[in-house]
Amino acid sequence: MRTPAPTSEEIQTLVSYLPRLYATEFTPVKRLDGLSESQNRTPSLPRPEYDLLVVEFFQLAVQECWTDYDYDLKNAERNLNDENAIKAADLDQIKAMLTYCVRGEKFGDGHWGQMIEGGQIRRVLERLEKLL
Repeated sequence: MRTPAPTSEEIQTLVSYLPRLYATEFTPVKRLDGLSESQNRTPSLPRPEYDLLVVEFFQLAVQECWTDYDYDLKNAERNLNDENAIKAADLDQIKAMLTYCVRGEKFGDGHWGQMIEGGQIRRVLERLEKLL
């Protein structure tokens, strides 16, 4: 299912997070909720408590204009880990990469933090800035 392309304003709004997410003292995870036992005494792993800025960013990135419902998971992951692929990415490829970043948190706690700390989000936002 093809989604509408983001407007210039929507691109600028997402790109505006670049200096804030990569400020010198910024850390995406405020703290980890400690190891705990659930009601049936099954241990649960710690979960990240994200800085509000991270939550705001991903709330924007989940909007339909940034979503690729037909994205190829493996291809998006490969592109995110290839700086040259990001530098050459078109808007549709950026949407696929952002979809991968957004959805990854559902399958592994801490994914958003890894995408920020690993620089993948920075490179995607820098590419979007150039596409403006």
